[in-house]
Amino acid sequence: MNGNIRVGSLFGIPFYINPSWFFVLALVTWSYGTGLAEQFPNLPGASPLLLGLVTAILMFSSVLAHELGHSFVAIKQGIKVDSITLFIFGGLASLEKESETPAAAFWVAIAGPAVSLCLFGILTTIGFTGHITGPLAAITAVLAMINLSLGLFNLIPGLPLDGGNILKAIVWKVTGNQYKGVKIASIVGQGFGWVAILSGLVPLLLYGSFDNIWNLLIGSFLLQNAGRSAQFARVQERLTGLTAGDAVTPNSPIIANNITLREFVDQRTLTGSNWQKFLVTNESGYLVGELALAALNNVRSDRWAHTLVSEIMETVEPSTIIISDRPLLQAIEQLESKHVTTLSVTNSDGILIGVLEKAAVINLLHRQPQVNPA
Repeated sequence: MNGNIRVGSLFGIPFYINPSWFFVLALVTWSYGTGLAEQFPNLPGASPLLLGLVTAILMFSSVLAHELGHSFVAIKQGIKVDSITLFIFGGLASLEKESETPAAAFWVAIAGPAVSLCLFGILTTIGFTGHITGPLAAITAVLAMINLSLGLFNLIPGLPLDGGNILKAIVWKVTGNQYKGVKIASIVGQGFGWVAILSGLVPLLLYGSFDNIWNLLIGSFLLQNAGRSAQFARVQERLTGLTAGDAVTPNSPIIANNITLREFVDQRTLTGSNWQKFLVTNESGYLVGELALAALNNVRSDRWAHTLVSEIMETVEPSTIIISDRPLLQAIEQLESKHVTTLSVTNSDGILIGVLEKAAVINLLHRQPQVNPA
């Protein structure tokens, strides 16, 4: 998964760590450990670094809690959470699909900052009323500020931040156009990205100062991901109104179940087909199975004239079948979630229409006119 390391599951959600996380873990451990050693010179030996490590782990636990906030609300809406990943800039909860309404999208987006701000309130209360002192008080205070920063920073109204998703949901509600919300939130996100880049670049160029170098990295992250969100929204908008049936490949690889393997091979030779897998139908046109070309290797060639396709065909996985009138966007989501390159397209009665390929979707996009934003 893009080089990420799976470390287990949380509440049934696969949990990954990006290698960049270890760099930040080491940086925070060293930075805060050094600060504790200066603030509390009586701490023995490696205690400051150990406390720094504890602080770093608790910091990322706060990020994890933030992402679990998004995840739990999504799960309540019936949306599967594919994974949670911690990386250099924080965390990311990967959802199987988007919410179906603006209100539902709003609650998923705001859940993360709400968790962070609640943790800030809890930790602040503990700090003031818990009568804790020394390093424990210092760690509690810094964790409270980290959660406050995490909550407020993510409320910036630009994608890919939570505030951008909140803005997207609001614009979607007001205009009735989901993609217009993405466009506006992406533009705002790119704006904040440029501001962050300039705030890191100007001091570096004018004074040789690296104090704001982190702003430069964050700005680049915002700019890249906001642009990607806008591009994806444009693609989605161009696919609006299209169905799975619109992307069916002409002359799809379809064969009858009652022909022999010899007849099948002869037909394939005459048509010059390069397909490696064929969909199988019965006399009424219903999808009844599939036949991989490699399966012929399991039958001696002298038996091909006496062996029917139905005898060696395999069943079709239901998750790779889609009804022709379903939105093309749903077909794309199905292709991605099932990690397949083709779908079998049938009508509502189960009669096979043809094959939908990823490549056909790309070709269809090229034929679609560009949609100009209103």
